[in-house]
Amino acid sequence: MSVPRVFRHLLLTRWQLERAFPRAALLAIEQEIEASEATHAGQIRFVVEGALDGAPLFRGQTARERAIELFSLLRVWDTEHNCGVLIYLLLADRDVEIVADRGIHAKLGTAEWERICRQMEVAFRQADYAGGALGGIRAVTRHLVDQFPASGSSRNELPNLAVVL
Repeated sequence: MSVPRVFRHLLLTRWQLERAFPRAALLAIEQEIEASEATHAGQIRFVVEGALDGAPLFRGQTARERAIELFSLLRVWDTEHNCGVLIYLLLADRDVEIVADRGIHAKLGTAEWERICRQMEVAFRQADYAGGALGGIRAVTRHLVDQFPASGSSRNELPNLAVVL
């Protein structure tokens, strides 16, 4: 357990989260996901969490572990073509994680997801939260278009709303 990390999480307020992702930014993310999913058979979810609290924080849960937990809770894995992608930001740590279902992950691998995460983190370090999120969604979209192009039977299997925790 890292004491500075615990303080970062305990001191992050809802106001800071809403300042980083105001309603307009969340709406832009939702619209970007909707436009993206019209071009491929994949499904994208975007989750931003201000900070961990309680037991997960004190037992040292990582952003990756939390992203995997949310991937399951939000049923991102439960898509027809196994091509759901979760983009997760843990704001207190400024850590981005992408968890992809086995269908798309098998075609791209960890290195490409990590590259997209690092690009988003650069934007977030510059306080460009909306730009970083939209850029990450567009990068994921390019891969989904290549690997899972839209077909006439594509349907929206998961909500496009950004989840704010």
